[in-house]
Amino acid sequence: MNTPTIPLHCFTLSTEHHVAHLVLNRPSELNTMHPLFWRELDTVLTQLHQEGTARALVISSTGRHFSAGMALETFAGAISMDDQSPEGRAAIFDALTDMQSTFSKLEALRMPVIVAIQGGCIGGAVDMVTACCIRYATADAFFCIQEINIGMVADVGTLQRLPKLMPMAVVKELAYTGRRLGAARAQGYGLVNEVFDTPEATLAAALQCAREIAAKPPVAIWGTKQAVHYARDHSVEDSLRQMGWLQGAIWSNAHLRAAVTALKTKTPAEFPELAPLQAFSDLGRGQP
Repeated sequence: MNTPTIPLHCFTLSTEHHVAHLVLNRPSELNTMHPLFWRELDTVLTQLHQEGTARALVISSTGRHFSAGMALETFAGAISMDDQSPEGRAAIFDALTDMQSTFSKLEALRMPVIVAIQGGCIGGAVDMVTACCIRYATADAFFCIQEINIGMVADVGTLQRLPKLMPMAVVKELAYTGRRLGAARAQGYGLVNEVFDTPEATLAAALQCAREIAAKPPVAIWGTKQAVHYARDHSVEDSLRQMGWLQGAIWSNAHLRAAVTALKTKTPAEFPELAPLQAFSDLGRGQP
């Protein structure tokens, strides 16, 4: 399957052979995150999740840095953070919940997400990549919990997801000091899967990984992602029980036979697409 690139303001999106590729494309602005960024990302992720035709998603970027995080001018007017009243402070909760839900969609997608990181991955960008499944980075890449340097607490997922990915003492060091974590050290701690010399090599590795994933039965990949994330947040006993229900729900003798035949004959297997989704609120749209 090949689809043309879909132009957006903050991204470009293309799909080829069941691999979706989302590119941050505002390098002159260091790919910072402002309200339009959040709206477009949320729309794209919802679309990919509902369509079900892509079997893996690669996220990459352009320019010197992957992303410098939240655009600082956002706090100067685009988003009103009223700390002068209980009502205003309560509204901050809702604004953050909305932003958190967008990055949480990366975890909820019916496909794995692989991210290729070059240069700086700063502030909100750390929130974003920690919600992805696999992280590849260039040798000059670095990660920075920038929020502490500008007088606030990281609030869109970093402090919740990073301790699941690397040692707690290291997370505390980075969160309390705002220091930069280089790619080599990040790989040593398990945050980064592999480090490459150039952005081109990093992206090539991400796309190759995505193509390998896309060759597997998509329903089995979806089930595996569900199981891994559930096990991360629950006990072994609970996770084994969930695994029983999950396997029973998605088991397919036809998929198993197709995969085994492909292995024996060294030919690509053909698997059914995931069914497209439709929000319940959209059912019957246009009817009285």
